[in-house]
Amino acid sequence: MKSMIKSMTGFGMGESTDGIHNFSLEIKTVNHRYNDIVLKMPKHLNYLEDEIKKRIKNRISRGRVEVYINLEYISESAMNVKVDIPLAKAFKDSLETIVDQLNIKDEIKLSHILSVSEIIKMERKELDEDVTWDCLKTALDMALEKVMDMRIKEGIILKKDMESQIIKIEKMVMEIENRSPIVVEEYKEKLKDRIEELLDEEYNLDEERLNNEIAFFADKSDINEEIVRFNSHISQFLKALEEAEPVGRKLDFIIQEMNREINTIGSKANDLVIGNYVIDVKSELEKMREQAQNIE
Repeated sequence: MKSMIKSMTGFGMGESTDGIHNFSLEIKTVNHRYNDIVLKMPKHLNYLEDEIKKRIKNRISRGRVEVYINLEYISESAMNVKVDIPLAKAFKDSLETIVDQLNIKDEIKLSHILSVSEIIKMERKELDEDVTWDCLKTALDMALEKVMDMRIKEGIILKKDMESQIIKIEKMVMEIENRSPIVVEEYKEKLKDRIEELLDEEYNLDEERLNNEIAFFADKSDINEEIVRFNSHISQFLKALEEAEPVGRKLDFIIQEMNREINTIGSKANDLVIGNYVIDVKSELEKMREQAQNIE
């Protein structure tokens, strides 16, 4: 797969078991300016947070990443049961004393003793952290692979769409470039006709002043530099679409520069036809900007 353009939208699930742990994991990624990773997992796994984030950052450089981790222990050896016999005996003796002293006709049952939560405790065994991480890592990699596959597929769609849009823009810019010299000629004819209407027949048209005015207009409305820069931005944009590194911010910047140039063209050209092309170009650039903001 040649292009590495990736969308920031993705979803993936992973599962792993090793006889002790059973991990199920979900990853959801969405558009975000930076790389924001949010983990939701059992608290006793917090010591793995840095390792998890490091592994995600190796695959995902931009976007909000939400990770949901669920863990079930499938082996009884994962838990310890502790019984506080001295506490149970002391509690039983106390109950017997109450029964005798108050002459209560009731017998003491096991359920009475177990009503004290401190007598029987369930404690998690200290398990091998490396074993836990190995199992979790397998589920994490599985989910990441699915996320990346989805981000790449959507990136291909975005790339094709933006290539189609940039071709439209390139054609419109070419029309603007072709129209530019015609604008000067039309201005010259309109100005000449207007002056002849205002002047009496006995006055001769001052060709030198007319030519100076036309030259001033031509210089003021010259958009050649903007056209050259805009075409350069188009080349840079198409080149960026083929880069292997994340280019979302770069594409966004180039689109901003193209917007800057087309705005200048619109303000300098002073022509209705070019003005309409400028509106269409800006419309396409806005669509591309929205798409670029979802690219890694």
